[in-house]
Amino acid sequence: MDQGQFDSALIQAAMARAEAVGWRGVAVAEAARAAGLPLDEARMRFPVPATVLLRLGMLADRAALVDDGSAGSIRERLFDLLMRRIDVLQQYRGGVRAVLRALPLDPLLALVLGNATAVSMDWVAQAAGVDTTGLMGRVRAGGLVAVWLQTVRAWDGDDSADLSTTMAALDKALDRAERLGRMLSREPAGEDVVDVTPADVPEPDPGVVDPMM
Repeated sequence: MDQGQFDSALIQAAMARAEAVGWRGVAVAEAARAAGLPLDEARMRFPVPATVLLRLGMLADRAALVDDGSAGSIRERLFDLLMRRIDVLQQYRGGVRAVLRALPLDPLLALVLGNATAVSMDWVAQAAGVDTTGLMGRVRAGGLVAVWLQTVRAWDGDDSADLSTTMAALDKALDRAERLGRMLSREPAGEDVVDVTPADVPEPDPGVVDPMM
């Protein structure tokens, strides 16, 4: 079994456990046993449970960033890239939702995943053709984090088979970001700019601390 297969099997077992008993009940050793994986390798590749979530986030990034030759505007590319990440989370839906419920009680994990999300969104922005350098670049990257959080929040409550509610929320968030980006950069209405300001970051839901991943 190569490392990719090993990681996928352990992540699957850990997220299934999270769905069954909640994230705080997840132990890497138990997930490894459930997946029939050697504990020594699990210890090396997943030293703490949070590693499961970080690697899941990297799997989502990999799915988003693969070059399939698709074109389109920056906005269209962002929509596609972010929905690819959602498609990966959907494969572990029950476990991911359990993590969302646990985050308000685990500020350290929320901080770790928040930092990972910022890195992921920077990669997504660059892949879509967004300049993330300099002060305005930082604002653009931060704005994409806000778009992602709104999308995950919608996905958390979306029980539709086609994720139509999630896609509608993402579409709306990108529309808002595009409008604010034009205002911020003072570009003509015909320009393709995606940006948001800190004021556009949604108020946190007391029952959910957005990640991730």
